[in-house]
Amino acid sequence: MKEEEVILVNERDEQIGTMPKMEAHRKAVLHRAFSVFIMNDRGETMLQQRAAHKYHSPLLWTNTCCSHQRVGETNIMAGKRRLQEEMGFSVDLKELFSFVYKAPFDNGLTEHELDHVMIGRSNDGPLINKDEVADWKWMKPVDVKNDISNNPEVYTAWFKIIFERFYDHLIENNAAE
Repeated sequence: MKEEEVILVNERDEQIGTMPKMEAHRKAVLHRAFSVFIMNDRGETMLQQRAAHKYHSPLLWTNTCCSHQRVGETNIMAGKRRLQEEMGFSVDLKELFSFVYKAPFDNGLTEHELDHVMIGRSNDGPLINKDEVADWKWMKPVDVKNDISNNPEVYTAWFKIIFERFYDHLIENNAAE
């Protein structure tokens, strides 16, 4: 099976090529990515715990799902695809913002991504793909923020960066409780 490729971009999110995913993470090359946050009517966000066999950040908590767009896929299409693959459901998604971040890992890999952050709404629990996800839970954003401060080691490196911006977006829109 051919390794999945990521879309290399410049800081303006203009595609400049593709590269195998692992090579891009070894070389810390800027590439396009997305992060999905699912919220319910109680103002909680759905978190997932990564599967134990993941090549980095196993068993750490993170946003509902995240991954990389494929060539020819819109951000929304990619988010919906991965939400279905990892969490077993589909909802409408809305893009909130995008930004560049860099997060190195102990294993020599680095996430250097132009991340498109999206939100969706659901009150239903997921049907998780056990190859991708070990567990899931609902949490109020303020509780996530406090738990990241108290227990940063249980969250993925990228989630801590992305959640801060997501939380600020919720505050600006009076949606964080």
